[in-house]
Amino acid sequence: MASSIFTVSPSPPANLNSKPLVIVEKLNEITTIGINRPEKKNCVNHATAKELMAAFAEFEADKNAKVAVLYGVGGTFCAGYDLKETANSALNNAGAETLAMSDNFNPLNTNGAGPLGPTRRFFAKPVIAAVSGYAVAGGFELSLACDLRVVEDSAVFGVFCRRFGVPLIDGGTVRLPALIGLSRALDIILTGRPVKAQEALQLGVANRIVKKGKGLSEAIKLAKEIAKFPQECMLRDRASAWHSTYSSSNFQEAVEYEMTHSLDVIAQESIPGASLFVKGVGRHGSFDIGKSKL
Repeated sequence: MASSIFTVSPSPPANLNSKPLVIVEKLNEITTIGINRPEKKNCVNHATAKELMAAFAEFEADKNAKVAVLYGVGGTFCAGYDLKETANSALNNAGAETLAMSDNFNPLNTNGAGPLGPTRRFFAKPVIAAVSGYAVAGGFELSLACDLRVVEDSAVFGVFCRRFGVPLIDGGTVRLPALIGLSRALDIILTGRPVKAQEALQLGVANRIVKKGKGLSEAIKLAKEIAKFPQECMLRDRASAWHSTYSSSNFQEAVEYEMTHSLDVIAQESIPGASLFVKGVGRHGSFDIGKSKL
């Protein structure tokens, strides 16, 4: 299988011998995006956040890329924002600006940027988090920005930043209650307690539990399953689900959105798909449609 590895960076690194902070690999229709600060438990600093923004922008713009997988290099997904950088910031008395990335970063921006990168945006295409080790504080929030989470059985989630008075400002207080309900979310948010893999699965934070060391490979396998489907239909259903959760004012508006944003897909994909079924493709619930094309 052909693949290419490259580093996405908004500007050339000062030291050409320095390692990339974000590693992007293209595996045909799947793009993997790896946070590459294992010596820091993949804590995200300002430079890494900028590279993550660029990496996801590249993924969304790539017409051949259908699904992305986000992971952490070295056995840890992400332990949050780099508090050492925060503590050393020249803006350490400037409130939210300290944690909201300097360089003219606007905390109320409309481009989807958060302290950990693209955490305040709705991705145009599915993103799967391959979670190993710790996904805590902002790292927990980063995993919640993804559509699905494939979680290794030794992984741990948690709002560990509770101990240091660091708020959730990468969408955690918005996405977690929507995902698992307010009561369960508050139990995690208020206490900062660790949530291990099996509990995460029961709560609905984790979608799949896999053996330690298998998170990335299993997430890629899941991404390939999603990528093989007719894409426009899948993307419309995905957008409608996100809309009904976060943007809809009432049930009637939600079902109208569902209908009006899907009608053009019927001629494009549904009718050709029905024709394949009539010919015997995908009978008896089979998802193996071979090389049949819509």
